[in-house]
Amino acid sequence: MEKERIHEIVEKQRAFFNTGKTLDVSYRMAALKKLNKAVNKHEDRLAAALKADLGKSFTESYMCEIGITYSEITYMRRWARWFARDKYVLTPLAQFHATSFVKPMPHGVTLIMSPWNYPVLLTLEPLVDALAAGNTAIVKPSAYSPYTSDVLKELIEETFDPEYVAVVTGGREENTYLLDEKFDHVFFTGSKEVGRTVMAKASKHLCPVTLELGGKSPCIVGKTADIPLAAKRIVFGKLLNCGQTCVAPDYVLCHPEVKQELIEGLIAEIKTQYGENYLENEDYGKIVTKKHFDRINRLIDAGKTVYGGGSNEATLQIEPTIMDGVTWNDPVMQEEIFGPVLPILEYKNRKDVIDTINSRPRPLALYVFTDEKEFAKEITTRCAFGGGCINDTIIHLATSNMGFGGNGESGMGAYHGKVGFDEFSSRKSIVDKKTWLDLPMRYQPYNPVNEKLLKMFLR
Repeated sequence: MEKERIHEIVEKQRAFFNTGKTLDVSYRMAALKKLNKAVNKHEDRLAAALKADLGKSFTESYMCEIGITYSEITYMRRWARWFARDKYVLTPLAQFHATSFVKPMPHGVTLIMSPWNYPVLLTLEPLVDALAAGNTAIVKPSAYSPYTSDVLKELIEETFDPEYVAVVTGGREENTYLLDEKFDHVFFTGSKEVGRTVMAKASKHLCPVTLELGGKSPCIVGKTADIPLAAKRIVFGKLLNCGQTCVAPDYVLCHPEVKQELIEGLIAEIKTQYGENYLENEDYGKIVTKKHFDRINRLIDAGKTVYGGGSNEATLQIEPTIMDGVTWNDPVMQEEIFGPVLPILEYKNRKDVIDTINSRPRPLALYVFTDEKEFAKEITTRCAFGGGCINDTIIHLATSNMGFGGNGESGMGAYHGKVGFDEFSSRKSIVDKKTWLDLPMRYQPYNPVNEKLLKMFLR
């Protein structure tokens, strides 16, 4: 899309927002209803596109993308009217007589830039939050998931006028054009490197940003963990979307007493969940591009591989791979893996776990498997991370009742449900002062009596 056309869309959205139509909560509810109907209409096509782009099965596509999108729409249709109301708060006695309230207001014209790994969910879920809060939106899906991007474009364009919700497809050039525009909020999901660019561009307009990035999310397995169950849930979280999940367990920190049992459990679970010939399993996906395929293969050290390690270049598939004897100096520990490779490291004690995690960039997720409540509490309290689970993986993001976001280098801001509504809103603090009484103490000339009154009220 040409730069001039993108500028025209932004200006038309700004003019539409300034009409005040989106301030009417009924208008927002109608938009969410239309979006729900459109997703339902295109459900099979979205699943087929996800299969073409990433090899996802229908079950995985519905469970991890389409179904969660429905849940967010349902949640917002139920609660957005309440979220949009003025919230009255206590007024200090010194401001007698007055009422005080907070008025949620939409930011205005928003930009939502989504990634390729969960292209339906990570496009539509922030869009749901943005519309529920009363914004207009320009959506920019990833060029690396072209089939899904095409369906999303058709879905949105037949549902909304472009002055309300518009889609811009394309690659880096279009991204640059968009980021040169003045938005009222930018929501970006993707890599840290691009996230830095988004933040730098937005700073020129002093535009608030939400950055949902990633990092090396640790999975701690304690010596009291239920190892068979831990193995099952780690394999589920790690191999979902072939490891191309921003909150996938990136590596395991395991107590040495249970490490061998865990490795055996992981291998058994891979075979149980995906079969002996997983590259022939239609429900086992693929790596998104040859570039990422080659990058992940370079991270695999054959000398430290205890299971898997093979790949099929023709289908861009990599076997579920487990590596042992890994150190922080190995290539696999120098970057986020974002693939079906699971390195296992050992830890000595709780302090070792905490020091190891806190000495590195803050991860997007953290998982701890243990039957010791105090161990879980100490890890989740003292380690810095975005969100996570105790005795499970991934599932913390599949709810509208908790926010999802990063910490430090793994991101800023959060969304889902009420948190998402607030993320796409500003809050005006307003005092409604009555006219029948006007306390004199704040006005000059000041005198000792007024000073005593001030000290009485302001303490």
